Amino acid sequence: MGKGLINYLSSLTVRVQTRQILRRVTTGKVPHQPGSPIMDDEESPLLGHRIANGAAEPNFWKHLLLDRTSSPGTKSANPLVRLPAHFFNVFKITLLSSWINILLVFVPFGLIAGTYEWNPTVVFTLNFFAIIPLAAILSFATEEIAARLGETLGGLVNATLGNAVELIVSIVALRAHQVEIVQASMLGSILSNLLLVLGMCFFLGGLTNMHDADGNAIEQSFSAGTAQTTCSLMTLASATMILPAALYGVLDSGSDKEEVALLLSRCSSVVLLFLYVMYLIFSLRSHKRLFESEAGPNGGEEEEHDPLLGPWSAGIVLLLTTLVISFCADHMVNSIDAVAESGALNKTFIGLILIPIVGNAAEHVTACVVAVKNKMDLAMGVAIGSSIQISLLVTPSLVLLGWAIGVPMTLRFETFQTVAFAVSVLVVTYTVQDGKSNYLEGAMLLGLYMIIALAFWASG
Repeated sequence: MGKGLINYLSSLTVRVQTRQILRRVTTGKVPHQPGSPIMDDEESPLLGHRIANGAAEPNFWKHLLLDRTSSPGTKSANPLVRLPAHFFNVFKITLLSSWINILLVFVPFGLIAGTYEWNPTVVFTLNFFAIIPLAAILSFATEEIAARLGETLGGLVNATLGNAVELIVSIVALRAHQVEIVQASMLGSILSNLLLVLGMCFFLGGLTNMHDADGNAIEQSFSAGTAQTTCSLMTLASATMILPAALYGVLDSGSDKEEVALLLSRCSSVVLLFLYVMYLIFSLRSHKRLFESEAGPNGGEEEEHDPLLGPWSAGIVLLLTTLVISFCADHMVNSIDAVAESGALNKTFIGLILIPIVGNAAEHVTACVVAVKNKMDLAMGVAIGSSIQISLLVTPSLVLLGWAIGVPMTLRFETFQTVAFAVSVLVVTYTVQDGKSNYLEGAMLLGLYMIIALAFWASG
C-alpha cells in the first residue's frame, strides 16, 4: 500500500508539472528558472502582464486603453488570447486615430432615427454629424492601406479613395433621382476645397508664420509649378461646365436641348476621365518630382510613421466603414426633401455647403494643421488635389453612372452655379500663381466663399 501511495503521489507531481509547463507555453511565459519565485498559474492574468511578485505591470491599463500603437496580448502564443486582443487592438487604434471620432456617438442614433422614421430634421441632423467621424475613419484606413503599397501605388490609392465619402453620398442621391443634390454637392466640394480650405490654410498659416527670426514680415511659399498645373486642370474643368450651359442657352427652344446637353456631358466625361488618368501618370510617375516640395517628398520635417494596421485589418475597416456610411447617407438623403419643404434650408444650400462639410471635415483640419506648421506644399496638395479629383474623376464618373442606371445626370449646371465656379477658379489662379501666400489672400478666399454661400442661401 505504501508503494502504491508513493507511485500515486509521483504521478500527481508529474501531472501538475506538465500542466504548469503547458500553461507557460500557451500564455507566452518563459520556463521557470531555478531560484526565481514561482507564480501560481491560477493567478496569472489572461494577457500575461504581471511581474514576478504578482503585481500588475506598470501602466497596464494605459497600455490597454490609451496606447495608439499596440495592445497587450497581441503577441501571445495562445490563439484564444491573440485573436481577441488583435480585434480589440484594431478597434482601439481606429477609434483613437482622430479626436473627431468622438462624434461616433451619433452613428447609432442616426441609424435608429432613420430606421424608425423620426422627424426629418432630426434624421438629417443626426446622420449629418454621424458621417463626419466615419469620413475620418475612412481616410485613416485608406492611408493605412496606401502606406503599405509603396509610393506610386499608394499615391494612386489615396488619389482614388480620397473623396470616397462624397462619391458614396452622391451615388445614394443619384439612385434617389436627386440630380440637383448631386450637382450641388460636387460643386460645393470643389468650392469648399478651393476657397474655404485653401483660404483657411493661407489665413492661419500666414498669421502663424508672419515674421522670420529677425522680425521681418514674410510670406509662405510653395511650389508655383504645381499650383499652375493644378489650376490649369481646374480651368479645364470649369470650361466643361460652361460649354454645356452655353450650348443649352443658344439652342432653339424647339430642339431637344436636354438630349444635346446630355450627349455633350457624357462625351465630355469620358475625356475628363482620360485626362485624370494622364494627370495621375504625370504626377505619380513621369514627373512626380515636380509635385514634391524643395525639402523633399515629405515636406522636410514631416516624419514618416509605420502603418499601424495590417492590410487585411485596414481593408476590413474600410469596407465596414463604407457600409455604415452608405446607410447613414441613405437616411440623410431621404430626409432632404422634407427638410427643404419645411423652409429651413433649400436643396442647393444643403448640397453646396452642408454635404461637402461632411465629407471633407477631417481633410480640412489636416490641411490647416500642416499650413500652420509652414508645410504649404502639403496643404496645397490636400486643397487643390481634392478639387482635381472631384472635377476630373468623381463628377464624370457620376455622369456615366447615371447613364448606366437611367438617371439623366449632366454637366449642365445652373447659370449662377457655373458663374460661381468659374469666378472661384479665376480668383484662386491669380492668388497662387506667384507661389507665395499670406493671411490677406486667405481672408480674400474666405470672403468669396462666404459671399457665394450667402447667395445660395438667399436663393431659396
